[in-house]
Amino acid sequence: MTIATLFLSLLVCMMLGMPIAIALGFSSMLTILLFSDDSLASVALKLYESTSEHYTLLAIPFFILSSAFLSTGGVARRIIDFAMDSVGHIRGGLAMASVMACMLFAAVSGSSPATVAAIGSIVIVGMVKAGYPEKFAAGVITTSGTLGILIPPSIVMLVYAAATEVSAARMFMAGLIPGLMMGLLLMLAIYIVARITKLPSLPFPGIKQLSLSSAKALGGLALIFIVLGSIYGGVASPTEAAAVACIYAYFISVFGYRDIGPLKQVPWRKPQESLLVAGIRNLGHLALGLIKTISDKEIRQVVNDGAKVSIMLLFIIANAMLFAHVLTTERIPHIIAEAIVGFGLPAWGFLIIVNLLLLAAGNFMEPSAILLIMAPILFPIATQLGIDPIHLGIIMVVNMEIGMLTPPVGLNLFVTAGITNRSMGWVIQSCLPWLGLLLLFLILITYIPQISLFLPEYIDKLKGY
Repeated sequence: MTIATLFLSLLVCMMLGMPIAIALGFSSMLTILLFSDDSLASVALKLYESTSEHYTLLAIPFFILSSAFLSTGGVARRIIDFAMDSVGHIRGGLAMASVMACMLFAAVSGSSPATVAAIGSIVIVGMVKAGYPEKFAAGVITTSGTLGILIPPSIVMLVYAAATEVSAARMFMAGLIPGLMMGLLLMLAIYIVARITKLPSLPFPGIKQLSLSSAKALGGLALIFIVLGSIYGGVASPTEAAAVACIYAYFISVFGYRDIGPLKQVPWRKPQESLLVAGIRNLGHLALGLIKTISDKEIRQVVNDGAKVSIMLLFIIANAMLFAHVLTTERIPHIIAEAIVGFGLPAWGFLIIVNLLLLAAGNFMEPSAILLIMAPILFPIATQLGIDPIHLGIIMVVNMEIGMLTPPVGLNLFVTAGITNRSMGWVIQSCLPWLGLLLLFLILITYIPQISLFLPEYIDKLKGY
C-alpha cells in the first residue's frame, strides 16, 4: 500500500502539470503522513540535510556559473573557429567541426542545453550558408549537444553521484572514453553521409591560421586541463575543481577575452604601442575592472542567471532526496530488488528493463529528476546482480542523452527550435536519423562494461589502489 500511495500520488501530480520538485515533495510528505512513523516536522530537517550533507552537490552551482560565463563570453566562438580550422577541410568537415566544437564546449560547460545554445546559435547559420541542408545541420547540433551530459565535467553525473553516494571523480573518469567514442561515431557517420551526398568542405586555412585559432581558443580550452587534470591527478575533488573553474571562467571572460564586463572591447595593445606601455595600461585597466565588476550590469545578469538555474536544480534535488529518504525508510528499493532477484532475472535481462524504463521516462521528465527518482531504486538491484555502480551510472547518463532528443520534454529540441525558429515537429524530424546511432551506442555501453570502466580502473592501478 505504501508503494502504491507514493508512486500513484507522484503520477497524479505530474499528470496535473505540477512542477516535478513540488510533485516529489508532496507525494513524499503524503506517504510520511499516512504510513511512516516520522513526523512531518522532520521534513524540513531532511530537506536541509539533503543539500548540506552532500559535499558533491556544491560543485553544481560552480559549474553552472562557470558555464554561464563561458556561454556569454566569446569562448564558444573561438572554439568553433579552432574546430573549423582543424577539420573543416575534410568532406563534410563543417558538420564534423560542429561536433568537435560541441565536444570541447561540453568539456568546459558540463551542460547539454548550454552547449546547443552556444554552439548551435553560431554554427547552424554558417552550415546553411555553406550549402548544408538546414535539417541536417539542426540534427547534427541537437544530437552533438547531448555530449554535454556525457563528457566530464557533467552536472548530471554529479547528481547521480549524490543520489547513490558513488565517487563523482570516478564517474567523470568513466564518462571520458564513452564521450569521445560517441563524438567520433557522430563524425564518422557525418563523413559517410558527406561522401554519399557530396556535402561541401572548406579550403585548408594553412598552418599559420590553424596555430592562430588554436592560440585564441587556448584560454577556454585550458579549463579542460585544469578541471579534469586536477581531478584525475588527485590534486582536487570535483567540488574544488568546480570552484577553480568558476573563478577561471570569470577571469578569462572578463579580463582575458574581454567579451563582457567593464573592459569589453578594450584592446590588449593599441597600434604603434610598445609592450611596456601596453603592460602598464593593462595593469591600470585590470585594477579598474576589478573595482567596476561588482556594479557591471552584464556580469550581474550572468550571476543572476546562474543563481536562478542553481536554485531551481537544487530545489529539485532537495525534494528528490526527500523522496529517496521515504523510499529507503520504507524499504521500497529492497522489496523491489528482492522481487526482481526472486524472478531469477539475469544481469543482461535486468539491463534491458533498465534501458526501456529510462527511455520511457526520458520522454516526460528532466534528466536530473529521473536520476534522483530511479537511481535509489535501481542501484541496490544492480549491486545484487553484480553490476558495477559506475557502469550503471554511465548507462543511465547515456539514456538521459537520448531523453534530451525525445518529445515532449526533450530540452535540446526546445533550444534548437528557438535557434532556428522552426516548429518542434521539424526539429524532431531532423534528429530522427541520429537517434538510431545513439541507440546503437547505448547497446555498446550497456553490454561492454570496459568502455566505461577501463579508465577509472587504469587510474586506480596507477595510484596503487
